[in-house]
Amino acid sequence: MSRKLRNSLLASAALLAFGVTSFAQETTTTTTTTMKKDVVVNSDGSYSVIEYPVNKEVTVNLLPSTAIAGGKGVARIARSANGTKVYFDVNGVPSDMSNVYAYAIDPSGTPTLLGPINFANGVGKAEFTTPMNQFMLVLSPEQNLSSWDNSATYAFRSDAPQGFAIVPRRITSTTKAVAGATEVGSAYDVPMLGVPKFNGKTTEVRVKFSGDLAGLDGKAYLKPEGGKTSIKMRFGDMRKVPTNKRFILWASGSDGTFTKIGQVVNSGSRDEAEIRGETAMNDFGLLLTLEDVEVDRPTSRTWSAFTVNP
Repeated sequence: MSRKLRNSLLASAALLAFGVTSFAQETTTTTTTTMKKDVVVNSDGSYSVIEYPVNKEVTVNLLPSTAIAGGKGVARIARSANGTKVYFDVNGVPSDMSNVYAYAIDPSGTPTLLGPINFANGVGKAEFTTPMNQFMLVLSPEQNLSSWDNSATYAFRSDAPQGFAIVPRRITSTTKAVAGATEVGSAYDVPMLGVPKFNGKTTEVRVKFSGDLAGLDGKAYLKPEGGKTSIKMRFGDMRKVPTNKRFILWASGSDGTFTKIGQVVNSGSRDEAEIRGETAMNDFGLLLTLEDVEVDRPTSRTWSAFTVNP
């Protein structure tokens, strides 16, 4: 990356940031019949996270920044049960551009580095694999991009392909954490289980999976005792879970805090799995998220909350 091009990109980002008062203020709300709920989308199109379907290749256009307005690019995304392949094909950039860094941006705005794309004579091609299934793509001169908003420096970013609903952006906060729990925004609505009513007895709660995980069996056994509640979660038919994904069990407090109880990873070599843990919360709800990497707070969609068996 030449100094001249890098300075040009930074200058463009500064002008863009000056023209927008804040990320949160410049949004519009649209309703899609596919998702059946409100979807918040940046009015300038700088947020374009979608969920990629399994066993279907999706092509997205890569939109250039004003610094390289003549650049063109596309990315082909092919998701399977073993992960997601991303193929980049970019051309028309300045001849002195040497490389940029490809990132997948998740719904919380967190970038995951896919790798560098090297250029020769204005053309760059690359192929990467990621376990993620919900993301937008950004090509940036920054090797350590830590967050994404409409003031970040970039060379290209993905457009939202026609026919796909934008995944709602998650707004999270890590302030006022209590006893290892993390405050999370209202995207997670988890009902309390009424643990004090268990009267110290072991109680079974169930989770019913839907979508790609329909048919996966899950049960949890809770036992309040000595000021804490022990939790044992059992899974059946783990082959339905994408390989190398983390199934993380969280306890949700009434104040909006979340505590990680434990996790299992589908290594592809077992049908059943179990999570064991405990919490000192007086009452709580339970939820499962399917994560790509090790996390200390929920970041993916809620696969299902738990209900007490009658």
